[in-house]
Parts: sequence; structure tokens; C-alpha cells
Amino acid sequence: MASQKATRIALFSLATPPMRAFHLTWMAFFVCFFAWFACAPLMPVIKGEFGLSLAQVANINIAAVAITILARLLVGPLCDRYGPRKTYTGLLLLGAIPVLGVAASQSYESFLFFRLGIGAVGASFVITQYHTSVMFAPRVVGTANAAAAGWGNAGGGAAQALMPLLLGALVMLGVSESLGWRVALLVPGVLMLVMAVLYWRYTQDCPDGNYSDLRKAGMAIEGGKGGGKSGGWDSFKAASANYRVWLLFVTYGACFGIEIFIHNIAAVYYVDHFGLSLKSAGLAAGSFGLLALFARALGGWMSDKLALRGNLNSRVTLLFMLMIGEGVGLLWFAKVDSVTWAVIAMLVFGLFTHMACGATYALVPFIDSKALGGVAGIIGAGGNVGAMAAGFLMKGTGDIRQTLIILSALVVISALCAIAARFTGLAAEPNMAAA
Repeated sequence: MASQKATRIALFSLATPPMRAFHLTWMAFFVCFFAWFACAPLMPVIKGEFGLSLAQVANINIAAVAITILARLLVGPLCDRYGPRKTYTGLLLLGAIPVLGVAASQSYESFLFFRLGIGAVGASFVITQYHTSVMFAPRVVGTANAAAAGWGNAGGGAAQALMPLLLGALVMLGVSESLGWRVALLVPGVLMLVMAVLYWRYTQDCPDGNYSDLRKAGMAIEGGKGGGKSGGWDSFKAASANYRVWLLFVTYGACFGIEIFIHNIAAVYYVDHFGLSLKSAGLAAGSFGLLALFARALGGWMSDKLALRGNLNSRVTLLFMLMIGEGVGLLWFAKVDSVTWAVIAMLVFGLFTHMACGATYALVPFIDSKALGGVAGIIGAGGNVGAMAAGFLMKGTGDIRQTLIILSALVVISALCAIAARFTGLAAEPNMAAA
């Protein structure tokens, strides 16, 4: 099957299965991330309507990422067993239920419940990375993974910028603010249903076809144990036994976990700390997420280019350097008192953060190609563990700025895990597909 993988990214083509998967998977990811973070920029309004305390806001932020940990651990092996096409379609359909349900919330408790459910759509990231990993050859897989994930991640930034504007438009049309945020939150739920239909109709699991058809034909599948019926569980066990998986679990928690945390608190931070309006805070927060349009892809592209000149450890060194930059930039963001410098600092540390995410998943296909789903799922879950830990830290400190300062130190320390994941006895990387 490896011989059928795409060796180049024909960006403006939908003629081949890899390119159809590439474009539909980042679009599905974009819609899922838009839905996942649609509540965040509206939190100042929701906070006022339900009379929420900072601790309750922290609980909502924790709920938004908590169930994603379990969902990410599950969907990776499910991709190995059933294929990314069925897994993604199922996630989109089931995930739309709490996305639509949150609009009907009448209390803090019901909002918290649906916010918890929405967190499951964050597992879309793992399926996106899985699908591009099985579609593209080693020489371009880092770029493909990072570009698809980055463009999908931009859905979080789009939600930050567009949801307040959508609410404002509804209010201008005469809809009350209390009803307007509910109507606005229906939009991402409907988009998820549309995307489910498109994904089912126009994608396939791998370059050779769908897993179910290939198994019937007696062909081997790249997932755990050749894709046999126990492949999903075997994939998870094999990934769990690999120490590099857990090292990257930590590093991903320190880059993507921080990204999620910033998405959830940025609007509130800009409103409460700098006195910005909801729309201005949404635009400032949205600029952080929109960096994903290019920054994550840049991290993957740099990883691919450095590896071609060196070996797999060139990818590791890049990840280490990016995480150091992220930690220093985060400290700068936490310390500034001017809103202008705060936005500039956020964009600088955000650049390092998104690039580190791309560099992490540029390594994933090389950890264990026979347990790709398990590897992608566990490392992906690390991002949500990091975000949840940051949420508990904020709840404990009771102060966003103090939380950011502590997190900056933890990011720098976690960069050591990247160095610890170095490989030994390497040849040139093209031979490293099963390293």
C-alpha cells in the first residue's frame, strides 16, 4: 500500500483519493474546531446571563477538553479497525447533538453538561492526522499532516472572530442578546451534519480503497497487526508500550494544550484585563487561532526539510527549539500591560505554539507505522490533558495572568521531553518509515 501513497501535494487537485481526503479532512476538522470553540468568544455574554463565577468558567473550560481525552484515545484505534471514513462520519453525526443542544441550555448545569459533550468533537484532530498519514508518503507526510491540521485548527480562530459578529448581526436584526447567542450556536451544529454527508460520499480510507473492502479481498492494512479484527486494541497496546509516545504526549500537552487553553480564556482575558468590547476581544483572540492557517503547516514543512538534510533527530531538535520559543513568548504575553503589546506577544508565542504542534505530528508517522492509530490517539490526547491541567491550574490560582506565568515555565521544562525522544543508530530518513 505504501507505493500508492502520494509523494507530492497537488494542492489545487481533487482528482486523486489522497487529495480528496486531504481537502475534506481539513474542512471537516475546521468545522469541528469551529463548533468546539464557538462558545468561547460568547462566554462574556453567557457569563453574565447565568451569573457565572471565575471558578464556574474554569469548570466549563475543563469540561470542554475533558471528554476529548477519552475520545482521542478511542478514535485512533477505531480508525485502525473501521477506517477514518466511517470514524469521521460517525463523530460528525454524534458530535452535532451536543453542539445543537448547548443552544437550549437554561442553567449553568445544563450548559456545563452540553459543553462536556461538545468536547468529543476535538477528537476530529486524530482522525485528520490519521487520514493524511496513510495517504501521503514519508517525504511529504509532515507537511501534509501539518497543513491539514493547521487549516482545520483555524476553525478555532474563525469561531473567535465570527461568532461575536454573528451575534451582533442577530441583535441588529432585532433578536435579543439572550436569544441571539443561542441562535448563533445552531450554525456550527448544522455545518457538522452537512460535513458528515460530504465526508461519507467523497472520501475513502486509504489510497487502495476502504478497509472493509480490502479486508474482504485479503489485503493487509497498515493499522495494528495488519488491520485484523483486533487491530484497534492491538494498535493501542503497541503504542502504549512505546516510551516515545508518552514523551510526545507531554510535549503535545505543552503546545496544543496551551493553544486550547488560550482559545478558551483569551476573550475573557481581553475583556476583563484590558476592558475591550466583546467584538474587539473576539478579533484579538481570533488572530491567535488564525495563525494556524500557515504556522502549523510551516512547522511540518520545516520538519520535512530539515529531515531531508539530516535524519529523524533533526525533527526532534526543531521541536525542542520551538517549544523553548513558545515558553519565552508566553511569559512575555503574561507580563505586558498594554493591549497592543499583548496582541503582539500573543501572536509571537502563538507562532511558536502552532509550529510546535506541526513539528510534533511530523514525528508521529515515524514512531510506529503499524500502530499509527494508537500513536496518533495517545499523543493527541496529551494536548487535551495539557489543556485540562491548565484549566485546573487557573481554577486553583483564581487569576489568569498568574496561570499564564506558571504555564510558561512548565512549557520550557516540557521541552526536555522532546530531546529525550531522540532516536539512535539512524540512517537517512527515507529509511525511517518504521523507525
